Amino acid sequence: MEQAESLFFFTEDEVKNIKRKARKIIPERVGYWAEKIGVTYGRIAIRLQSSRWGSCTANGNLNFNCLLVLIPSEVLDSVVVHELCHRRHMNHSKEFYAEIDRVFPDYRRWNKWLKDNGGVYLKRVGK
Repeated sequence: MEQAESLFFFTEDEVKNIKRKARKIIPERVGYWAEKIGVTYGRIAIRLQSSRWGSCTANGNLNFNCLLVLIPSEVLDSVVVHELCHRRHMNHSKEFYAEIDRVFPDYRRWNKWLKDNGGVYLKRVGK
């Protein structure tokens, strides 16, 4: 994380470009994985967030951090799969993780990448 201290905050233009890219890529990935998993979802919101990568509401609306488009696509997919699996299990139970493993066997590997490296991106979000 020390390297994050030397990075600048994202500029307004960078954020605009990141959001534009995210609004194209993330819904495509959600559609792909929702069909594979066999779940439906509501609205997709894409925001610049300083602490969360994704969330799923009780009524099926999905929220994603636009910064996901800056990291490896496998990590983005792991977050999408995680949130979509909440459409079957609105918790973090053993059954929930079994569903993720069934659909995305490399989940643990990419989730670890996000835990180890994601903070560098999040620290670049200004207040």
